[in-house]
Amino acid sequence: MAIKGSLKEASLPDVLQLLSMGKKTGCLSVTHRNNFGSIYFDKGRICYASIVNRRDRLGDILLKSGAISPAQLDEAIAAQGKQRDKRLGEILVSLGIISREALHDQIRVQIEEAVYFLFTWSQGTFNFEPDLAPEEQDFLVSINPESLLLEGARRVDEWGLIEKKIPSFDIVFDVDRRRVEESRGSLSKEQEVLLPLIDGRRDVTVLVEESGLVEFEVGKALYGLATAGFLHRVGKTKAAEVMAPDARVEEHRNLGIAFYKTGMLDEAEREFRRVADLRPGDLQARFVLGLVHLRLGRWDGAVADFEAASHSRLAAPAVFHNLAFAFERRGEFAKARDALREAMTRGGDRDPRVHVSLAVLALREGSLEGADTALQAARPLFGENTPSAVWFHFAALTAWLGGRTDEAVELLREGTSAYPHAAVLHNNLAVALERKGQNAEAMAAAERGIAEDPGIATLYKNHGDCLYRAGRFDEAFDAYQRAVKLNERLGPDVWFKLGNIRLKRRERADAIQSWERALALDPGNRIVRQNLEAAKGLS
Repeated sequence: MAIKGSLKEASLPDVLQLLSMGKKTGCLSVTHRNNFGSIYFDKGRICYASIVNRRDRLGDILLKSGAISPAQLDEAIAAQGKQRDKRLGEILVSLGIISREALHDQIRVQIEEAVYFLFTWSQGTFNFEPDLAPEEQDFLVSINPESLLLEGARRVDEWGLIEKKIPSFDIVFDVDRRRVEESRGSLSKEQEVLLPLIDGRRDVTVLVEESGLVEFEVGKALYGLATAGFLHRVGKTKAAEVMAPDARVEEHRNLGIAFYKTGMLDEAEREFRRVADLRPGDLQARFVLGLVHLRLGRWDGAVADFEAASHSRLAAPAVFHNLAFAFERRGEFAKARDALREAMTRGGDRDPRVHVSLAVLALREGSLEGADTALQAARPLFGENTPSAVWFHFAALTAWLGGRTDEAVELLREGTSAYPHAAVLHNNLAVALERKGQNAEAMAAAERGIAEDPGIATLYKNHGDCLYRAGRFDEAFDAYQRAVKLNERLGPDVWFKLGNIRLKRRERADAIQSWERALALDPGNRIVRQNLEAAKGLS
C-alpha cells in the first residue's frame, strides 16, 4: 500500500523512522518543485539513494573523490564496451584499479550524503511505493536509518545558518586573497581545497562538482570563509529558466522518468509534456506519455501518443506492442492485430510478450486455437527463464476454456510456485480447484491469495464460495461482505448467497435487500425473483 504526504505535515526523518520500524521494502520518493530524490528500502534498511539531475553515476562519484583518475575511468569504460554483461564497478575491481572494499565505501558515503541532502528539504511531498527495487547497481548497501538521524539533524541545523550566507547554489564568490594571506587564522581542510577554485566565475554548484566535496562540506567551508570576511559575492549564474534548451529537456526528461518509475504518473506526465513542448519531435516523450495514459486507463490518449511515436521508421517494436494494447482495450481488434503484426516485423517476433498479446487478442475474438498457438510459440522464447505470470494466467485460462481442466490446474500450480506473490494466480487456482470439487485445496489457495493482496474482491468472493460449500456460513458471510465492500457490483451470485445466509439467520428484511441487489445486477434471474416473492409473501 502506498504512503503519501506532505513534508510540512511529516518530516523526512519521521517518515524514515516509520518505514524502518515497519521493516518496509520499496522506494520512498521525495519531490520539491523540480527536485526529485529516491531512497530505497530493503526490510526497513536503506539500500540505495539518489537525487535526479545530480552527478551520482559511479564514474563521477569515484572521479570526484579522487579514488580513480580520468585515464583509469576511460580504461574501464573501454573494457566495458567489450564486456557489456559486466558493470563498471566489477570491471574497475577486476582491473585492480580499486579494491572491492574501497568501492563499497565510496558508494556508501554517496548514498548517505544523498539522504542527508534530502533531510534539508522542509517543503515538498513524499510517496512510498512498496516492492520497488533500484535498477541494477554495482553495490547495494544496508544502512540503519536510525544511524543517519542524529547527523542529519545536526546538518539541518547548520544549514539554517549556512543559508543566511549562501541562500542558493547559483551564487558566485570571489576571494580577498590579500586578507587571507594576512590572516593568522587556520583554515579547515575543506577551505584549503576550495580557495584555489573560488575565482569570481565558478558558482557554488561548480565548486561542489570540481572540489570533490559534498554539498554540506562546501556550504560549511564557504560559510566560514564568508563569516571571516574572506569572500564577497560578485553575482549569480544564469537562472535555470534560461539554461540551454538541451539541458532543460534532459532535466525534464530525467525528472519524468524518475516520477514514472515510482508511480507518480501526474508528475511524470507534466515533465514529459514539457519535453514535448520544448522538442516537438521527441519520440521518447510521446512514447512515455502513451505509457502514462495506459496506466491511467486513458485509451484514446494512449493511441494518440503511440501513433505519434510510431511515425518514425526507427520506431521500436514496443511502440506498436503498446499501441496494440490500447486498440484492444478500445475494442478495435483489427487495428490491434495490425499493430502486433508491425511489432513482429520490427523484431517483436523474438519477444514472448508480443506472442502473449496475440493470444489475448485471439481470446477476445473467441479463437481458442489462435490463443493456444500464440501461447505455445511464446513459451520457448522465454529461454532459460520461467515464463511470466501473465503467460501462466492466459495459458491456464485457454486450457480451461478448451476443456483441459487438469492441464489448467497443473499450469496454475506451476505458476503459483514460480510466482508465489501473484495473487491473481492463486485466485484462479482456487476457482479451478473449487470447480473440480477439491474444496479444501481451493480454500487454501484463496487464503494464500488474500494474504498476498487483500484488495482483490474476487478473492474474497471465491473464498466465500468455498466456505459456503463447506457449510461454514458465518465465515462465508464475512468473506462475501468484504468482497462487496471492495466492489458492490461484483456480481449477482455474491448478493444471492448473502441473501440466503441472512434468511438462515432469520434476517428476512436484510435477505430481501440482498436479493434485490442481486436482481438489479441480473434482472432475468428467476431463482432470485422466486426467493424474493416468497420472502415478501411471508412478511
